[in-house]
Amino acid sequence: MHSDVDWSAHAQRLQQDLAQQWSRAVDGLQQGGGRPIGKLGFDAQKLQALQEAYVREAGELWNQGLGERPAAGDKRFGHDAWLRNPLAAFSAAVYLLNARTLLGLAEATDADAKTKARLRFAVEQWMAASAPSNFLALNAEAQQKALETKGESIARGLKNLLADLQQGRVSMTDESAFDVGTNVATTEGAVVFENHLFQLIEYKPLTRQVHERPFLVVPPCINKFYILDLQPENSLLRYLVEQGHRTFVVSWRNPDPSMENLGWDDYIADAALKAISVVQQISGAKQINALGFCVGGTILGTALAVLAAKGEKPVASATFLTTFLDFSDTGVLDLFIDEDAVKLRELQLGQKGLMKGQDLATTFSFLRPNDLVWNYVVGNYLKGETPPPFDLLYWNSDSTNLPGPMYAWYLRNTYLENNLVKPGKVTVCGEQIDLRKVDLPVYIYGSREDHIVPIAGAYASVQHLPGKKRFVMGASGHIAGVINPPAKNKRSYWTNDKLPGTVDAWQQGATEHAGSWWPDWANWLKAHAGKQIAAPKSYGKGTRYKAIEPAPGRYVKARA
Repeated sequence: MHSDVDWSAHAQRLQQDLAQQWSRAVDGLQQGGGRPIGKLGFDAQKLQALQEAYVREAGELWNQGLGERPAAGDKRFGHDAWLRNPLAAFSAAVYLLNARTLLGLAEATDADAKTKARLRFAVEQWMAASAPSNFLALNAEAQQKALETKGESIARGLKNLLADLQQGRVSMTDESAFDVGTNVATTEGAVVFENHLFQLIEYKPLTRQVHERPFLVVPPCINKFYILDLQPENSLLRYLVEQGHRTFVVSWRNPDPSMENLGWDDYIADAALKAISVVQQISGAKQINALGFCVGGTILGTALAVLAAKGEKPVASATFLTTFLDFSDTGVLDLFIDEDAVKLRELQLGQKGLMKGQDLATTFSFLRPNDLVWNYVVGNYLKGETPPPFDLLYWNSDSTNLPGPMYAWYLRNTYLENNLVKPGKVTVCGEQIDLRKVDLPVYIYGSREDHIVPIAGAYASVQHLPGKKRFVMGASGHIAGVINPPAKNKRSYWTNDKLPGTVDAWQQGATEHAGSWWPDWANWLKAHAGKQIAAPKSYGKGTRYKAIEPAPGRYVKARA
């Protein structure tokens, strides 16, 4: 089609463009802080193979010219409008060729594994941001919509952009459709205790009898607890109550400047340990059962180690959902952590200050930039669409701050130095931490596609806790894998009573089961919950722990 055109000149321009994109991706990585990567070398054979493949594929594209060239398998370019616009289809195809080649360049570098991973991440971020679908001048679908609506979609997009600039974040859902306590976090209960760090919520029993050992849930403090209570049909908290457990949950306070001096010890002593003690006092039970989710699991595990060091055992069994205790395999989050990055945070926040919730939320969103960032940029601004109501994304946008000293301690002692699994290495609440002394039955759950707590990171806990252990792997990711109620009959989970040294070995011997892992957990928990007793007829206990306000309480409604 283009035999009269100097292909070699065009190829040279394409390669120059590719070189510029590589340079920008590396520059972005250097500017992001952390350890400098220095001058990069390449494996000669891999580089030559990449160059040959690039010239060959670029030539094929150019020879096909501006004919139909669908970008198969990429939903960003899946609309028919891309096929009907030859220039747009060609730009998408060139973009995808460049993306493949740049990722190949990252793999071809002569560098250590972490540098390669950082390069891959930088390239992925740059390519996600530079996709032709992100620009009105190149997005055929957005252009078609503008024509069909006579420009109204562009006007709505500008309105959406101004609104998001005012709120300081990209809208992922129609937030006006939700109200905490009205149509999310609706399980009936009452706040029965509160201090400067948390409110303790007790839920109303739904059975005539309950197990004698009450159940305490410690959710992550980097999010609101109602991820475990979005709707009645997918509420893990309601499920616990329906199973006959007297259920309590920690509702973290959203830190404000009055909390900027709090550290990790405060979260252990004044929150986790305090909550365990209060649940014991309210229920009159000698022992309780407890669950920690994500960072809540790390907090719970630390608290249990403090109790074990004191020779105390108020918790009969523990459940850890997508939790790190051993931080030796943290996946993509490891890219952000090195000595320089942690020192910078310690200088900024080590003595006082707040780690802004929106900064944390943005970091997690950019772990999946196409799905959680640019998808909404295109929809909200280029197409003028209002994202539909979605309770999970509403929760995801409801960010929480963290006290600076607590955050700085956490970064150094977990992600950077992995000190919790080093016996006696760290002292918390005056006690040396040794997970080998946390001798109690544990149920450990990990999600197979989790990008925040990789399945190997979740499994690593079995190597450090000495009690009887059950490990279960669920399908999907960090949230969808956990919030998988039996009634939906979705996904599957895997079990293996043997606990070999690696998760890969565990998976080889695992058995797949259809549906939710919740009933497996419920059966396990029932064996540790004690006998049946009459359900309480009121919240709390006496005048000391009386109902303060209805669930979900004030703390969870405070916005960052």
